[in-house]
Amino acid sequence: MSTFSLKMSAVFLMLLDHVGLYFPNAPGWFRWLGRGAYPLFLFCMAQGYAHTRNRKRYLLQMYLMSLFMTAFRLALDASFPTENGYGNHNIFVPLLLTGVCISAVELFQQDRRKGALLLGGVAAGQMVFYLLPFFLPAAQGLSGDVLTGIVPNLAVNEFGFEFAALGAAFYFLRERKDALCAVYLLFCIYQFSYEMTRYGMAVQWMMIIALPLLLRYNGQKGPGWKWFFYAFYPLHTCGLFLLAYFT
Repeated sequence: MSTFSLKMSAVFLMLLDHVGLYFPNAPGWFRWLGRGAYPLFLFCMAQGYAHTRNRKRYLLQMYLMSLFMTAFRLALDASFPTENGYGNHNIFVPLLLTGVCISAVELFQQDRRKGALLLGGVAAGQMVFYLLPFFLPAAQGLSGDVLTGIVPNLAVNEFGFEFAALGAAFYFLRERKDALCAVYLLFCIYQFSYEMTRYGMAVQWMMIIALPLLLRYNGQKGPGWKWFFYAFYPLHTCGLFLLAYFT
């Protein structure tokens, strides 16, 4: 399967997931299958990050899209207030942080001084996240999920740091499918154990359904369609949210 095929599979699973999110009467297995969407996107991001010619531009695009999704969320919640709101839909924050983590590790391997500077910048960003509400009154009423769209936080984002670490594993093990498979299975087992311990039920481990697709990756890019994926994400969540709002 090409990167394009994996992304289209992820789009389908994500759509099912969000139908299940906004419409409680939808089959429960919609959300179960939806657990496979983000790992597919994350895998494709890691592959693309290895081949992109301009990583700074790529990360800047992720950050600008993060800002857009933050403003988009605030506008929808203000215009169409509901009990649960539009929701925390900002996949661009964890993808941005994954890229930063990959770059930090690689740069530290190549040049410890430059790597340390980048890691220091990441640390400073985390401090800004927590200090901003004290110095900017307008930020005091923002939730962590909203604030991280402005100042990306490793712990406070839609998927958490562990998925950024998984994305880094995808990147550094991209030529070693056996090792990647083992790491992915361990990650799924961890998700099962963590959720069972904390919530008494486990769903995220069902991301294991993405593994057969990941292992079929053939190294080909396929059609680009970059802007389709950028546009589909806010459009489909907005459409589903508004459909649920008016029905």
